[in-house]
Amino acid sequence: MTALARQTTALPPLAAPSATTAEITLGGVACALDLSGALYMPHEDTLVVADLHLEKGSSLARRGSLLPPYDTRTTLLALGGVIGRYNPRRVVALGDSFHDVGGPERLGDGDAEMLAALQAGREWVWIVGNHDPSLPEALPGDVVAELAMGDLVLRHAPEIGAPCELAGHLHPVGKVVRRGGGVRRRCFVTDGRRCVMPAFGAYAGGLNVCDPAFQPLFPKGFSAHVIGGERLFAIGRSLLCAD
Repeated sequence: MTALARQTTALPPLAAPSATTAEITLGGVACALDLSGALYMPHEDTLVVADLHLEKGSSLARRGSLLPPYDTRTTLLALGGVIGRYNPRRVVALGDSFHDVGGPERLGDGDAEMLAALQAGREWVWIVGNHDPSLPEALPGDVVAELAMGDLVLRHAPEIGAPCELAGHLHPVGKVVRRGGGVRRRCFVTDGRRCVMPAFGAYAGGLNVCDPAFQPLFPKGFSAHVIGGERLFAIGRSLLCAD
């Protein structure tokens, strides 16, 4: 099953579930982790999303891998849903918003209009990523390498030793096995000073949080807020399984 088809299998009852949001604090900034995979900062009235990977389908098609060309529309519809719920004054996209530097030019007219409608009337910040290190000047919004909010720094890729950050890039997913069955879902992973967000894009895929890439970022352990079909589940590292 591709990431385009959002999984809806219920998680096993490993921990008491939260509601459709979970509250954390990073660098003194209160944050709400949303069921959609976005993060909302109420005091900043800012919505954050990571790794949209818009136009990944068209990028793969150019290399001979044909997939249904609806990933951008699906991602924008999901983004529109969460923007509609919060109506934030500012949206920050944490890099890899486009799958490659040519992605903005490949947007279909309908998708470009949908993106413009989402941006209308609010501040929009594009943080550059490894897939989109540059963005065209004609693209509405501010393009920056990173964004500081007090002690909290928003950037694309997490940096070992950073005192307090919100990042994407790694596309975290958590896997839980229970009574012979298992589920693998997108998740937020945090230790209270760092949070790595799940990829928001429909074709983005994911990396298991038990992968060695996460260990130096969370040497003292972490909690994963795993995205279920209807709610978030806070699950400790000891209950998560490698692929």
